[in-house]
Amino acid sequence: MNKPAHSAITLAQLSQRLSRAIMSMPGLTDVWITAETSDLRSSGGHCYMELIQKNPVSGMVEARCRAVIWANTFARLGAAFYAATGTRLRSDMKIMARVSVSFHAAYGLSLVITDIDPDYTVGDLVRKRNQILARLREEGVADLNQSLPWPSVPNRIAVISASGAAGYGDFVKHLHCNPAGLRFDTELFTASLQGENTSPSIIAALESIMERVDDFDCVVIIRGGGAVSDLASFDDYDLAANVAQFPLPVIVGIGHERDVTVLDFVANTRVKTPTAAAEFLIGRMSEALARVRDIGVEIMRAVTASVAAQKHQLAYYSGNLPALVRNVLERNRQLVGPSVSAAVASAVRASLLRRRDRLDALGEILDALSPEATMRRGYSITRYDGHAVTDGDNVPAGAIVETTFASGRVIYSETISSNGK
Repeated sequence: MNKPAHSAITLAQLSQRLSRAIMSMPGLTDVWITAETSDLRSSGGHCYMELIQKNPVSGMVEARCRAVIWANTFARLGAAFYAATGTRLRSDMKIMARVSVSFHAAYGLSLVITDIDPDYTVGDLVRKRNQILARLREEGVADLNQSLPWPSVPNRIAVISASGAAGYGDFVKHLHCNPAGLRFDTELFTASLQGENTSPSIIAALESIMERVDDFDCVVIIRGGGAVSDLASFDDYDLAANVAQFPLPVIVGIGHERDVTVLDFVANTRVKTPTAAAEFLIGRMSEALARVRDIGVEIMRAVTASVAAQKHQLAYYSGNLPALVRNVLERNRQLVGPSVSAAVASAVRASLLRRRDRLDALGEILDALSPEATMRRGYSITRYDGHAVTDGDNVPAGAIVETTFASGRVIYSETISSNGK
């Protein structure tokens, strides 16, 4: 085996040569590139990530390289990025960064990020959001929830929030302790409002509410606190489509005034915070109460006016009724006249004569049937002990009986019987 013509160098020495070559090579220092962040993490104030580029058609990764933002630079860039975009630098975000290629003997090739253009990222976030909204508009569902009318009395509230979240506690406390004493019924449907599970968990909560949709007047999706970067989880087509097509009005309170997600464009109502969501509902209920009070006032006015009119009419009739009665009687008396009075008197006399003749006839019948008339025809009445005798067997032997005739009577002691013995 032939020996090398010169001495070998170490790997470290080769790495140094490579590092010097890269640093001196034109086009590898302070280069602006576009890429997508991945596996972003922070440690010791430094920010580590991978920058990748995907094929726009297949989605496959075509290029990958480690990148770092050193602590002294990251403090400045992170604050400027948040101020411009309203979100923290995170994974799965497209950025335009100024980088310099670096080669380290132990860690290999990497990119050192020295600046980031936030306008590029804002444009990408807006582009993604606009794509979702454009798709929803093409499907004809983007404005469905926004067009739903509010119930007259929205006091049955389905709340989607994280269990035990401070935002949910603020919402419930503010809602139920309202100064007007308005009554609300709330029910919590728990969901994760940060991280990769945000969209599917909120959709699952909406499906649970849908199973009892008649029990509620509206839905409130609230999120208090948390990292602003987590708001990107709400820029999701499936979640936006579910909210847009939900049959109850949806209130979204998941960020602050400057934070915007696609849900803010499809929900019925957007508010800044959970407390603001409670204030909105209290306002709706206060309006409903004011309408009821106005209707009550109008009813009272109408009733009062009607009663006053009836009292006035009653007083009028009470004052004029006696005179009206006298006038009616006088008119009737005049209509009746003397001839009618004579006819009435004649009819009364004729009726009395008929009744007298009938009484006379009844009297004659009674006379003909009386005991006296019977005895005049030859009959007599025998009495024992004051009672008429109809059966001789009922009279004891030697009893004193009295017989009455049409003229006179006889008292004697005799034993009589039906068989003549």
